[in-house]
Amino acid sequence: MEELVSIITPSFNSEKFISETIQSVLNQNYTNWEMIIVDDFSTDKTVEIVKEMASKDNRIKLFELDKNSGAGIARNFGLSKSKGRYIAFLDADDFWKRNKLKIQIEFLITNNQFFTFSFYDCMDENGNLLHKTVTAPKNLTYAQLFFCNFVGNLTGIYDSNYFGKIPISTIRKRQDWMMWLTVLKKIKTAKPVPESLAIYRIRKDSISASKINLLKHNFVVYNEFHRCNKVFAALCMIVFLIIQLFMKPYYVKKTN
Repeated sequence: MEELVSIITPSFNSEKFISETIQSVLNQNYTNWEMIIVDDFSTDKTVEIVKEMASKDNRIKLFELDKNSGAGIARNFGLSKSKGRYIAFLDADDFWKRNKLKIQIEFLITNNQFFTFSFYDCMDENGNLLHKTVTAPKNLTYAQLFFCNFVGNLTGIYDSNYFGKIPISTIRKRQDWMMWLTVLKKIKTAKPVPESLAIYRIRKDSISASKINLLKHNFVVYNEFHRCNKVFAALCMIVFLIIQLFMKPYYVKKTN
């Protein structure tokens, strides 16, 4: 019998992409899932689109926040409503390949693991593939993750029977990185599924599109989450930048 997977999806003004994201979950060949969509007070037609799709499949569950609160709070709310053993995340502008859940859940069970993630492809805002696959070390350690977020949030899955429901930081950016650091701190190393199982959308206004903003938010992670003093946090940022410039490119593969 397939274990239930809870998929947490925060949404905010996602009318352009949300139907494609939901459809990628509906297309999964692993069928025992619930998709918990938490709308963060959208002002466009996001809620209308989700309601229509949810009316056709009761595995899709919509919750609406009464004010814009940020992805961290939305994810925590979704987590509180989850019933699955396995917790997965999918943002409202990304999507999964058809065998994503099946391969990863089988990987967890076969290898007696409690957390895994996978490689992923990249596309632009208009859905055009960029022929780029982001990979990761074969045995990802806490130290490696501390200086570079190798875990694509749209690919991570953890076993809540082992970890419990992991609270997500409510800071506006980089909550996913802190969550995966919490995971690695407990299990020490993690193995990725060595193939691309999802597609990440790089948007012009996204944090990933701005390296300067990325560093600013990283400083908050080092300074506030890790309780590093400002000098050490700045040193960590320098190491992070060096890895991004000279080491991370080895884990970004060009594809046809």
